[in-house]
Amino acid sequence: MITLKELAKELNVSVSTVSKALNNSLEISQKTIEKVKKLARERNYSPNKIALSLKNNRTLTIGVVIPDILNRFYATVLNGIQESADRHGYDIITFTTKESLVKEMDSLQILSRGTVDGIIIAISEETINKNYFNHLKEFSLKNIPLVMFDRVTDNINCDKVIIDDFQTIYNEVENLHKQGRRKIGFISTIHDLNVGKFRANGFRKASFDLYGSFDKNLILKISKSEDKHVKIKNYLKKNMVDSVISADIVCGVITINIARSLGLTIPEQLSVVGFGDKTISDYSTPRLSTIEQNGNQIGSRSVDLLVDRMNSKWFGLNKNLNVFSTEIIPTNSIPGESKDIT
Repeated sequence: MITLKELAKELNVSVSTVSKALNNSLEISQKTIEKVKKLARERNYSPNKIALSLKNNRTLTIGVVIPDILNRFYATVLNGIQESADRHGYDIITFTTKESLVKEMDSLQILSRGTVDGIIIAISEETINKNYFNHLKEFSLKNIPLVMFDRVTDNINCDKVIIDDFQTIYNEVENLHKQGRRKIGFISTIHDLNVGKFRANGFRKASFDLYGSFDKNLILKISKSEDKHVKIKNYLKKNMVDSVISADIVCGVITINIARSLGLTIPEQLSVVGFGDKTISDYSTPRLSTIEQNGNQIGSRSVDLLVDRMNSKWFGLNKNLNVFSTEIIPTNSIPGESKDIT
């Protein structure tokens, strides 16, 4: 295997220049960086991470803690984390909490034993419901850099990456209002989570601002123990809404399929928009219009923030809140100029 010294000799530059180029140092020109990386790829150069970690007193590893690996959004975020970590020369270790506070505490305890240089986390549903953050506070006292994404809390002072859940739903109510919709409903299975509360509050505020009143019966909350199909069917029969915004993608798909079974035409009689990954929209006819969360960008930005924090001399100062915008992916489940996409 070729060494750093041999790369430098072949390029007729110093070992320091090669090292800095491989780490995207601002001291090195982009032309030189590309030249060094091209040769490194051709010669199958791979840095000795054990030697690097001993030299820099770092593990060159990032810990990632997420609630559910099967959740499409978190899987997309994880992909963004992996890609960005690779660019920065870091490996990742991933833990899933299954929405359990105990599993979250155990994961952080393991990761705090010198296993990683920093951690990226979306806190569990149980952590939020119990409003218990002592383990996170204790963790931050150990001066291990921490970045939260999606599910965050104001109780912990750290860098955070989120989307504006409130404004996203507010804007979508406005869009439906402009399309002539006057009885808009909201369905949620995540009403106990902070992101779910922000989305519901955005719906309430937009309803007040646009219609001067708010009908609480237009919000349907579905718990995990309840049958989504039965609840949504009864909701549609009772309320005669002309639009539905779903706080999660699954309920959006179910809403379309049940509405059609009731004889409603989509989108003429009922418009439906769901929050989540567009690939799930294939399970409804017509395909569900979705609000894309840009998980890949959230994951990438989380790593960038963490690496900056790990390299900063001012660890405890100027915590960042990064707010990403969302994107509506229109199909034939909403009126106007939307079109079905593949």
